[in-house]
Amino acid sequence: MTEKITLSFKPKQVTKRLLSVLTKRGQDVIENRYGLGAKATRMTLDAIGKKYDITRERVRQIENHSLALIRKSKEYKDLQSVFDELKATILELGGIVSEKDLLKHLSKDLSTQNHLNFLLILGESFTREKEDEEFVHRWHVDADLSKKIQNALRKLYSRLSDDELVLESDLIDDFLEEVRDLNDKYKNEEVIKRWLSISHKIGKNPLGEWGRTDSPNVNAKGMRDYAFLVIRKHGSPIHFKEVAKAISQYFDKKAHVATTHNELIKDPRFVLVGRGLYALAEWGYMSGVVKDVIKKIIEKEGPLAREDVIKKVLKERYVKENTIMVNLQNPKYFKKDKEGRYHIV
Repeated sequence: MTEKITLSFKPKQVTKRLLSVLTKRGQDVIENRYGLGAKATRMTLDAIGKKYDITRERVRQIENHSLALIRKSKEYKDLQSVFDELKATILELGGIVSEKDLLKHLSKDLSTQNHLNFLLILGESFTREKEDEEFVHRWHVDADLSKKIQNALRKLYSRLSDDELVLESDLIDDFLEEVRDLNDKYKNEEVIKRWLSISHKIGKNPLGEWGRTDSPNVNAKGMRDYAFLVIRKHGSPIHFKEVAKAISQYFDKKAHVATTHNELIKDPRFVLVGRGLYALAEWGYMSGVVKDVIKKIIEKEGPLAREDVIKKVLKERYVKENTIMVNLQNPKYFKKDKEGRYHIV
């Protein structure tokens, strides 16, 4: 998603030509505001005001006047091909793209990114929408397209339940359904991924699964959340040592085996189903030790023969049949009737 695009022009040379139409102070204000100097540091209105001993509002006036002067200049008209190329690039990337993603596509150099950002602000074809609780900073060249994409992202979010995780391919299919009336040129996987990255509310976890960003399944914050995602990805009971190893592999977090085991024991999302083997409670495994499992099965099914008890317990626990029999023959908890069926004491 961040493959660099080769531009036919050099952004720093273009901005130098455009700034040449300004007074010395105008140039200085613009360079400082947009980080176009040697240090690539952007200054606030207040900081620039203190430098010149003028108010922040006066700095803003100088900035706006300078931008207007550049747009009216011969140099701006002569460099129209630059703005046309930037517009074509944004359209190629999907017509609406996050600011961060757009600038990374154009250059990996922060200083050059500042110059490109300035050209985007200067160009009359480009609209920047500020970050809010739903979306990140983004640029577009088509207001109708932007509105459709953002509405589609809202609908996609509303269809996700709180802790639901969706494979990337499935989410892309769902998104395509929301934008089925758009031009086919936009309907490719890379463009869809860029559109998805605009949303603050939909995100991807390190395992490549998508969901609501406020869910611990997407925004994992601790060992228990990491363990949940690892076991879920594995799809079947897994030993806690393997869970710790996978956490280190997938999340680049140091996971001590003993610590991982302790966290699994404490969290009701996990069920111990064998010697060191953990499953997810949402898979339907009964909680408790073997004795508790036998009790729950008999409570649900009624009195059962030994073979039936063993068969049903083995669906819940990875243990030896002898372990089940030892628990079943404990007279404190179970008794056998004349028909050989076991009851709860």
